[in-house]
Order: sequence, then C-alpha cells, then structure tokens
Amino acid sequence: MDLDITQGQDADITQAEPLLEKVELNAFLADKIYHAGSPIDHLTQRRSTPVILPKRNGTVQRETDFALYRERNVIEEFFNKLEQFHAIATRYDKLKSTFLAAVQFTSVIILLN
Repeated sequence: MDLDITQGQDADITQAEPLLEKVELNAFLADKIYHAGSPIDHLTQRRSTPVILPKRNGTVQRETDFALYRERNVIEEFFNKLEQFHAIATRYDKLKSTFLAAVQFTSVIILLN
C-alpha cells in the first residue's frame, strides 16, 4: 500500500498516475471523478481493469462490473473511520510529514481493531 498527501486545495486526481506507477493491480476501483481521461488510459495500457461508474452525462459510457464496484464500500468505510479521529479530520499539523505520520499511525490503529 502506498499513501501520499496533497495540499488542501489540490484534487486527488492529480496524484492518481504517480501512485498507480508504484503498484501492480488487476482492477482499480474508484469514484466517478476518475472516469475521464488519463487514469483510464493509463490503466488500459497496463492491462488493469478500471472499475469506475460512468457519469450519467458523460459522452463515453463504459461497462462496469457492479459486483466488484460494490466492494468499494470497504475503502469508503475505512476513510470514514479515519475521519472519526479529530486530528485527522481537521488537519491541525502544518507539516506534511507530521500529518502523514498521524494518518499512518491512525490507520494502524484502525486495522488492528
């Protein structure tokens, strides 16, 4: 597992490709925001299956494995538990390294419980 922190105003999608370069995967489960553009093309080139719901108003409607997409709730539940920790939800830490350490430590606590 790899983890990176962006600045508050940066979108998550800016970190998708650099993180995808670091891991081997068979499928990529993601929100609708990742449906367009380069993450999909990057996954297709690597022969990974993108499991992303298409946008209703999107011009390209790709097929989605809904059984696999429903597994995304495990990820959503993890981030929900992570945000229950006040220091993580509010990000009081000014340094990226300190905040990343807090996220990693909190993640270990969640996974151990």
